[in-house]
Amino acid sequence: MRTKNGLILLLALTVLAGYGLAAEGGEGEQATKDDATDLAKQTQNPVADLISLPFQWNTFFETGPKAKTQNTLLVQPVIPFGLNDDWNFIARPIIPLMEMPPLTGGQNRNHGLGNIQFQGFFSPKKPKDWIWGVGPYLEFPTNSGPDGRFGSDNWSAGPAFVALKMEGPWVYGGLLTQLWSYYGDDPEVNVTALQPFINYNMKDGWYLSSAPVITSNWSADSSQQWTIPIGGGIGKVFKVGRQPVNASLRAYYNLQSPRSGSDWQLQFQIQFLFPK
Repeated sequence: MRTKNGLILLLALTVLAGYGLAAEGGEGEQATKDDATDLAKQTQNPVADLISLPFQWNTFFETGPKAKTQNTLLVQPVIPFGLNDDWNFIARPIIPLMEMPPLTGGQNRNHGLGNIQFQGFFSPKKPKDWIWGVGPYLEFPTNSGPDGRFGSDNWSAGPAFVALKMEGPWVYGGLLTQLWSYYGDDPEVNVTALQPFINYNMKDGWYLSSAPVITSNWSADSSQQWTIPIGGGIGKVFKVGRQPVNASLRAYYNLQSPRSGSDWQLQFQIQFLFPK
């Protein structure tokens, strides 16, 4: 428990550090000069040199054998650090707050903290053609659920890789991650996730977007491994006073999902931006 509390404190300090950097970089006049469409393109680049604080609300419908609703709020601060003249390091903690329906008999609806994850990308400051980043992907057993619904109690790690291209109004690419458990008594964690994304940017910060997360749980039975969603939505970058904000709404339908998965998903995100 001390270890879990320490990890939560460490990530909280990381978020506060990001706020400090944002205060330095976001108070200048440069933010007011950024074109909304250009700023929208930056938000679509996972390794952009842009401090941001996204809150992503996901509602999963028809979840589990009793076809109930699951809700997850993801707090995902993005904090870039300049390592030298050639490289950035992009820190992306992911903090899930979950409300879970019963998945087996005897369970009640419950809410709490899921497993905190951390993605870190080393990315060149001056890419020639494709923008890319690579680094560690970590998952910590911070879940508060007593019955395994909120995540594995194992410690897991693996690589993360992202590549994308910007051509005219288009921003497209993909994010690939892999997690393997290396310590803990729960069943083995062996999960691959692929998030292809494509965005079409229009005038005044409006854009169309699709970014489904395709996952395979290789430790599950073959008929229960895959989650394959399709869909997309719309978003816009705008200002509230002097504060740039990115808001988006997407919907995804699962072509395939395990028995404990959902049929479809509604995703709303609001992201506070702090351009330098």
